[in-house]
Amino acid sequence: MENKTRTVRVTVAAFVAVLIFLVFAAFVTTPESVQQSFWSLIPPLIAIILALVTKEVYSSLFIGIVTGSLLYSGFNFEGTMTHIFSDGIVASLADSWNVGILVFLVILGTIVQLMNRTGGSAAFGNWAVRRIQSREGAQLATIALGVLIFIDDYFNCLTVGSVMRPVTDKFKVSRAKLAYLIDATAAPVCIIAPISSWAAAVAGFVEGENGLALFIRTIPYNYYALLTIAMMIMIVLMNINYGPMAEHEYNAVVNGDIYTTPDRPYANAVDDTQGKIGIVADMLVPIFSLIVCCVIGMIYTGGFFTGETFIDAFANSDASIGLVLGSFGGLMITMVYYLIRNSLSFEEMMGCLPDGFKQMVPAILILTLAWTLNGTTASLGAKEFVAGVIQNNAAGFASFLPFIIFLIAVGLSFATGTSWGTFGILIPIVVACFQTTDPQLMIIAMSACMAGSVCGDHCSPISDTTIMSSAGAQCNHINHVSTQMPYAFTCAAVSSVTYIIAGLIRNPMISLAIGLVIMFAVMFIVRMSAGNKIPMEPGNTESGN
Repeated sequence: MENKTRTVRVTVAAFVAVLIFLVFAAFVTTPESVQQSFWSLIPPLIAIILALVTKEVYSSLFIGIVTGSLLYSGFNFEGTMTHIFSDGIVASLADSWNVGILVFLVILGTIVQLMNRTGGSAAFGNWAVRRIQSREGAQLATIALGVLIFIDDYFNCLTVGSVMRPVTDKFKVSRAKLAYLIDATAAPVCIIAPISSWAAAVAGFVEGENGLALFIRTIPYNYYALLTIAMMIMIVLMNINYGPMAEHEYNAVVNGDIYTTPDRPYANAVDDTQGKIGIVADMLVPIFSLIVCCVIGMIYTGGFFTGETFIDAFANSDASIGLVLGSFGGLMITMVYYLIRNSLSFEEMMGCLPDGFKQMVPAILILTLAWTLNGTTASLGAKEFVAGVIQNNAAGFASFLPFIIFLIAVGLSFATGTSWGTFGILIPIVVACFQTTDPQLMIIAMSACMAGSVCGDHCSPISDTTIMSSAGAQCNHINHVSTQMPYAFTCAAVSSVTYIIAGLIRNPMISLAIGLVIMFAVMFIVRMSAGNKIPMEPGNTESGN
């Protein structure tokens, strides 16, 4: 009761502080003065701070949207309402890319429901438990699957979550830890995979060069992505848990509660097998069908079947449409397979459609608000403001440019919740500044753009990848954000040092080796100094850190 009262007080105080700030802003700003200025970054910052303080994401995002609309309209009531709904929420839902992602989410939710109804998820969980003998093994298997599914981060988040959730639950891995493992193998893996929707996006932002060839050259310098993967493995093998994650893991291992907090929106989303006994193939056929069909869907949108090469087709693909086509193909194959196996009747399969939609409602709502907030921020000229700062000052930073670019990309991506939008702003600027004067520094700086964008996106509560990782793990979204942030910031700090070294010596392998040594040293220190003691396995009193 005392904790609830304190939470209410903090929430009220936070909202009052925002109201006071808006009153102040009404007197000192005009619609012209906020354009392309630091004011353009205020709405997402308010949304992020409110979400972290109040632990309530829906109202926080909406207040961020309202703040941006008030600044945009000069605190005019009619203009504010128009900007919130007509230019904001309705416009974001009218965007074909966004609608494609929402359709993909619903189809994926339906497939997960089908797998649950047939008992396929439970069968795979039982099969995996017989072969995976420990919490450590369950977490490493989650990482391995995340690395293997490098086609697209959205597909990665939801697929890895649906496959590994039964396994990690059996070994009492907290949902917050599962969400972190999913999120850390989504964007960080896609940004170093030449055949992925991310590679295609980066290639499209480079003019006058072979974008895909430049992307491949940036991979050895993408230190945040590479160090994140290394950090995950160290965390699992050394049983390191710190920050808010330690409480979640302790509660899961010792008390058997994988959620920890009272608010658990997915707690009732249990496998509804209705007495059906499935087989492992009931899980594997839908998953492999999804993977194959999504690859085909993406290369189809890139022109593979009209003469383009496989790599060029990926570089030119439309990930949103490709994932919709691929997931629909996977759904059709899954339904035919279940009909042949007599696992479900046609009526039962149709019943999974609304259930799959309902399962994705929290993610859809947060995504819609996050997209609207991003559009509101863009209408205030945030991209132009940051671009101007970089373009006017970048050339003077010389060897420290990668480090500076990395930090700016982290901040911009964190504030806007979009990594693609961030490196879409910064990469063209870097290419224009250093394409002819210092090509090698251009590659390092491009990589810093992408790494910083992924880092900010990785820990931002309004990032779509973060949102979908919460949905994939069926974890409270704020729990995921608050537990993941210390881990992401740790890797960001090590990456920052590594980029300073890279800018000075310009050797990717030596810089990476130094970064790995620093990361191991940091993890060792954290392991020795962590105050909590979490058993290696449920029921085991051996301390892991």
